[in-house]
Order: sequence, then C-alpha cells, then structure tokens
Amino acid sequence: MSSQDQELWSKLTIRSFDPVGDLDDFMVWASDERVPKYCFWDAVKSKEEAVEYINQNVINHPYYKVICLNNRAIGVISLQFNGGNDRCRCGVGYALGSRYWGKGIAAWAVKTLVSTTFEERPELERIEAFVDVENIGSMKVLEKVGFTREGVLRKYFIVKRRTRDMVLFSFLRTDIPQRGRG
Repeated sequence: MSSQDQELWSKLTIRSFDPVGDLDDFMVWASDERVPKYCFWDAVKSKEEAVEYINQNVINHPYYKVICLNNRAIGVISLQFNGGNDRCRCGVGYALGSRYWGKGIAAWAVKTLVSTTFEERPELERIEAFVDVENIGSMKVLEKVGFTREGVLRKYFIVKRRTRDMVLFSFLRTDIPQRGRG
C-alpha cells in the first residue's frame, strides 16, 4: 500500500446518513447519471426529488451508511439483512461519486463493512452482492476485497425496465484471514 493510499484512507469514514447535513453532498453524486447506471434507482433531478428519495428509501433503511471523505458524503454503502432461515446471510450494495472512482475507496468501504459486520452480527455466515454483468468496475471492487464469483444468474433482476443478468459474489465468514496462522 502506497503512502498516498494510506493518506487518503486515513480521511475516509463510514457513518450514518444525516438527511439535512448530507443533502448537498448527496445531490452531487446522486444527480450524476453515471453513478446509478447499474442501480435500481435513477439519478435525482432536483433537491425536492432527492428529499423524497431520502424519505422513502434512506431514513427507515436499517443499514444505510454514507462513505465520507473528510466527513463529506461521497457515496453510500448499505446492507440488507434477512430474517428467518435466511438470517445467516445479507446483501451489500454501494455507489460512489464518479469523481472518486478508481482510487480504491469503494474497496476500502466494502472491506471495512465486511469486517465490522461479521464482528457485530455473529449469526451471519455470508455477505453477498449481485452485480450487473456489464458493471466491470464493481466486479473488480469485490474481487479486490476477496469476494468469490459464484456464477451468473440469467435474467435475474429487472433494472430500469430491462431484465438483467447478474453475477453473484459472496464473502464468507471463513474467508476472513485468521491472525497468527501461517
């Protein structure tokens, strides 16, 4: 890891979303058409639309966090926990302002979240991610963190009115490197 990476990563945090304080930062990346290209949501076009999206999708989300650089929200990472017989697994999703792509920030956020989630949730055995087959950047993020590509789920989700093939990735509790072994 370069000293430049260490300096950048020392300025990164993951925290809860502040609907008032983070609104302007949210607008910067949530209004960029490139950011939600592979997401279920569309780019927001106004502050009113952003507030509506936040009220409907963010405020009551059990685990919606912002990725911050110098405490400014530059992206989002969220977990979707399951119940019942599926409580052993959860899904992860993330989006990052295009200005910050290719700097290792998304990988840092996913890696940070993976380690803390397994510590905080002993019932979890698996974190999974579904990635559009065309989203090469997101696949690289997950592979960099150590997720395993399990396969392609054909015609699995409807995203922006199109049925999409998705690549399933997983990270198991047992994939975490054990300290003191080797």
